[in-house]
Formats: sequence, C-alpha cells, structure tokens
Amino acid sequence: MSRGVQETVFDAAARCLACADVAGKLASTREVAAAIAADALSFDAGGAGAPPAIGAPGRPTRPALVSPRQLAQRGLGSAEGRAALVHAVAHIEFNAINLAWDAVCRFRDMPPDYYRDWARVAEDEARHFSLLAARLAELGHAYGDFDAHDGLWDMAVRTAGSCLARMALVPRVLEARGLDVTPGMIARLRAVGDDATVAILETILAEEVAHVAAGTRWFRWCCEREDAEPLQRFRELVDEHMRGSLRGPFNVDARTRAGFSRAELAWLDDIAA
Repeated sequence: MSRGVQETVFDAAARCLACADVAGKLASTREVAAAIAADALSFDAGGAGAPPAIGAPGRPTRPALVSPRQLAQRGLGSAEGRAALVHAVAHIEFNAINLAWDAVCRFRDMPPDYYRDWARVAEDEARHFSLLAARLAELGHAYGDFDAHDGLWDMAVRTAGSCLARMALVPRVLEARGLDVTPGMIARLRAVGDDATVAILETILAEEVAHVAAGTRWFRWCCEREDAEPLQRFRELVDEHMRGSLRGPFNVDARTRAGFSRAELAWLDDIAA
C-alpha cells in the first residue's frame, strides 16, 4: 500500500481472513475491528483489491478436518471429554472469526453499518475463542489436539455469491443452532461440576444472540433491496440447502430476541417435527 493511501475495510478484512497463525489472526482482528469502529478505514470498494477466492481461509494445519461422522463421541465425566467439548466450541468460534471477516470483504455493496456490525462480531468471536483456548490449557490441551469438521465454512463457500443467502443460512441457521444447544451443554457441564466452562458458555450464549440478530437485520435489508418476502425467501433457502438437517427443540426466547418472527419459528417447528 502506498504511503498516505488509506487502507480499505475490504483489504483489512481480507488480511485478517488470510492470516493462518492463530495468535496473528486474533491480534489482527482486534486491530482491524478497532480501526473500523473508529472510522479509520475507507469504505470505498473501488479502491480495494478484488475479493479473495472462496477457498480455505487462513487457519493452522491442526486440527485435522474430518467428516462429522468420524468425530469421536466422549462423555463429560472425564477431563478429556470436557476438553473435547471445549475444543469443539473453540473450533466453531475460530470459524466464526473467518466467517465474519469473509462477510466484510466479500460483499461490497452494503451500507457502512453492515461492515461495522460484522467487525464487532469478529472481535467478539476472537474473544470467545481466547476464553475457550485458555480453558483448554487448564484442561491440559490446546487448539488442534482434537479432530474437527468444516461444516460452517462449507456453507460460506455455498453462499459466496449472495449476501442475502449468506445472512439467511450462516447466522440464522448454523450459528443460531448454538442458541438452541448451548443451554443443554451448560446443564450437562454444571451437573459434572465444571463451573469454569459453564461461565464461558454463558457469556458466549448471551453475546451470540446479538450476532444472530445482525444476521436477521441484514437478511431483511437484503430482502427489501431485492423485493423479496423474508419468510418465503428464508423458506426457499432452507429448503434448498438445509431441508432435513434442522432439529428441534429451538430456543424460542433467544431466537425471538435475535429477531425471528413467530411465523418463522412456527415454520421451523413444522419442518423439524
């Protein structure tokens, strides 16, 4: 970048996305999110480089990525089992950092508040990952010690051509699943006395509502721009990409706070029955 030329939001986000070193990605995420919040970066897409190819994002060589069916099932009665659960959630949060930055650098015709929202999400996800990585260390492990799967990023690849589809299917389906299953994880961990992990998951659950809400807000904005009816379009996208994979019960309170309408929740209940 030439001296005196202001870096764009898009190039800064792409730089965070491409970073494969965990510590480097976390540091870059904090730096770029702060710069976007301070309006220190340009929103001029014309001055940015091309969006990165939608291949694998920057990530370390471990964990090994396998099919979800190949992941070992461990109980929470042992430290090893609890570490495996913490690792699985940490992997989701690491992927969520990449998903947030990809949402910033890929879709370049959105209002500035869209980029501010997803930069804040990236910063939150990086903080969540750091909390989980520290807990993993307390349990005698590190990120990469257990196998993981790539389902979240696979959906990013499938929705790379449409911000509307990305907002519908990543935050409002895949990430919203965390709102549904985390209370159960918290109850199981509390039952085995793991209050340290419970406290982290309670923080994540409370903050993830706002992330799903950002997806709702920008999904509806895109629907309005494209003159699409939100419930009908949401149904079409879920039918096309996720039919048969949604499972209840749903966290109705959290999803309502994240912007799901009664009609959407009723439809989700119908198809998950």
